[in-house]
Amino acid sequence: MMKGKVFIFSAPSGAGKSTVVNYLLGLYPEFEFSISATSRSPRGTEQDGVEYYFISAGRFRELIAEDAFVEYEEVYEDRFYGTLKSEVERIWAAGHVIIFDVDVKGGVSLKKYFGDSARSVLIVPPSMEVLETRLRNRGTDSEEAIVERLAKAQWELDFAAGKFDVELVNDRLEDTFAKAEAIVNEFLSPEAPEEALDERSSV
Repeated sequence: MMKGKVFIFSAPSGAGKSTVVNYLLGLYPEFEFSISATSRSPRGTEQDGVEYYFISAGRFRELIAEDAFVEYEEVYEDRFYGTLKSEVERIWAAGHVIIFDVDVKGGVSLKKYFGDSARSVLIVPPSMEVLETRLRNRGTDSEEAIVERLAKAQWELDFAAGKFDVELVNDRLEDTFAKAEAIVNEFLSPEAPEEALDERSSV
């Protein structure tokens, strides 16, 4: 497989990961979003090859046996999500930089796979209290769902401790965007030494 550069953004639900990723995609024309594969059915207007690559659970298992995935996870029985090696090769062949928007477990797996070719960024809320406020202000979740999301977020933050290159605290969005740009520019710069950002540094 040819080698290129990879950015991995992970975060608990509500921490602002997708907002940061979409901002960077609009800012860097060389970035291309990695489309995940899933065994679930399309929802609403979702199209194959746009939001996801939709694959049956049986075919997903065949591809796992063929070692076709960079990483995958069976979230529920027969409900798979994963990153195809062919998707990585497609983006690198176009001369683009891959950007991932994945959950924390996926982010850890991707960093292990890509190693020094990847910069992994964990976006974290300033505090659990702030995260709870953000989730409540959305007005989209029931009380039970909020409690579940907060419990999962705490588990994810505990699980992720020390496993990402950079922890980016998302307090003020403008500051977060600026810090995300600095992380990207440092890693893409051919002059910058790989050690410029200390492992597990916090910004």
